Amino acid sequence: MSYIDSILKESRVFYPSHEFSRKSHIKKIQEYSRIYKKSVENPEAFWAEKALQLDWLKKWDIVFRNDMGFFKWFEGGYLNVCYNCLDKIVKSGKKNKIAYIWEAESGEHNTYTYGQLLKEVCRFANVLRKKGVKRGNVVEIYLPMIPELPIAMLACARIGAIHSVVFAGFSSDALKDRIQDSKAELLITADGSFRNGKIYPLKENADIALKECPTIKNYC
Repeated sequence: MSYIDSILKESRVFYPSHEFSRKSHIKKIQEYSRIYKKSVENPEAFWAEKALQLDWLKKWDIVFRNDMGFFKWFEGGYLNVCYNCLDKIVKSGKKNKIAYIWEAESGEHNTYTYGQLLKEVCRFANVLRKKGVKRGNVVEIYLPMIPELPIAMLACARIGAIHSVVFAGFSSDALKDRIQDSKAELLITADGSFRNGKIYPLKENADIALKECPTIKNYC
C-alpha cells in the first residue's frame, strides 16, 4: 500500500505589522479570545449587543428561539439591509469611501464609493418599481460578475423584494428550473458575459428559459 504525503502543511507564522494591528478592529489575540469566550458563554447577549450596531425599523421581541430544531433569530424585528449597507454609511460622513473595486477578466476596472453606489441602487430600485415589482415579489438575477449584480441585489432589498441569484455559467434549463421553483415575476440579465475569453450567451439562454416560465411578467 502506498501513502500520499500531504504537501498542504504550513508551519510558518506571519505576524501583522504594528501599524496594521493598530488600525484593526480587534488588535490582539487576547482581545479576540475574550470576545469569543463571551459569544460562547452567552450567545444571546453577545449577538443582541452586536445587533444594536444596525439601524432597526422595529427592534426585535426575542433574540433567539429554538422552535423544534428551527432556529430563529431576532423575531419581531424589522430592518432594511440596503439602508444599513449604504445609507447608514453615507450619513456617517463616509460617502467618498470606496465601497468596492471591480476588475474584469480583461483587466478593465472601476471603483464605487458608497455615495456612488447608493445613487445607482436608488436608480435601479426605481426601475424595479416601474416594472411593477412590489414588496415580497421574487426577482431572478442572471448576471455575470459585474457591478450591476450587487446593485440589483441591493435594489431588491431596498424595496422589499426577494432576489434569487442564478450563476451566469448555468444553462437555460438550469435558469428555467430556478425561475419555476421561485415563481419569480421579473428576470434581470445581460446580453452576455465573458468566461475565459469566450462570450457566454446569457440573453439567448434567458429567451429559451422564459418560454416555459409563465410567472415572469417582465425582464430587464
